Amino acid sequence: STGEKMLISQTLIFDTWICSELMQMPRTTIGVQMLREAGLPYIVVMTNPTYGGVTASLAMLGDIHLAEPGAMIGFAGRRVIEDTIREKLPDDFQTAESNHKFGLIDQVVSRSEMRDRLISLLGYMMPPKQDGGSHDAATVRSSELAPASANELGSKS
Repeated sequence: STGEKMLISQTLIFDTWICSELMQMPRTTIGVQMLREAGLPYIVVMTNPTYGGVTASLAMLGDIHLAEPGAMIGFAGRRVIEDTIREKLPDDFQTAESNHKFGLIDQVVSRSEMRDRLISLLGYMMPPKQDGGSHDAATVRSSELAPASANELGSKS
């Protein structure tokens, strides 16, 4: 029937997408490792939605995890999980705020404040220049913003 053909087609597309996502995970991990070896920070900014392979790979490898208010972040979607466990999930399930509360997200930052927060974090996290000088203002305006404190970074002790 047409319904069965559509279901088979959707399953094949989904399976192909999952395989593609999984194949990218080693590349992502290598790229993040290269940043670490170079002494450079990897800051992840999650917007709405951040699901699936992105969450399973590059989104969770960061040194700092930021998310926009209300962003939905998870591996599987709410409906899939509710159908699997046959329970109703809390209203705030998988929101940036809920993930922050449980330590998955370091900071919830509005889009209007994101640029300044990133500049502040980079100013705090970037290694000093080899000549002992500070980073170029075009790269990081750290002199204009105070470095983030450990509390602001939501340190994961």
